[in-house]
Amino acid sequence: QVQLVESGGGLVQAGGSLRLSCAASGRTFSRYGMGWFRQAPGKEREFVAAIGLSGGNPYYADSVKGRFIISRDNAKNTVYLQMNSLKPEDTAIYYCAATSLPRTSLPRFYEHWGQGTQVTVSS
Repeated sequence: QVQLVESGGGLVQAGGSLRLSCAASGRTFSRYGMGWFRQAPGKEREFVAAIGLSGGNPYYADSVKGRFIISRDNAKNTVYLQMNSLKPEDTAIYYCAATSLPRTSLPRFYEHWGQGTQVTVSS
């Protein structure tokens, strides 16, 4: 079992940056592919970024490519999402999730989810 706790959300002006962290409990963190998703009010949860077991093969939704960077530190059981050049449309609750697959963008394959952290980008 993996428990995930996100942090780092907040209010930022457009063009600003935030760094989200997701701390995982347990000793098996390195066995999980990790992903970030987000959900805006009235919208479905959408994929943001994912990363493989050892930190390789990161990939991103087109909407964040070139602005967001996903990374992980297996020694610290933590995955990060560096968000740059933020836009008002990035406003959402951001969730990290863990999958037994090496890497996937599909929410249904993620077995463990955090509680989410709110990101609000003002114009």
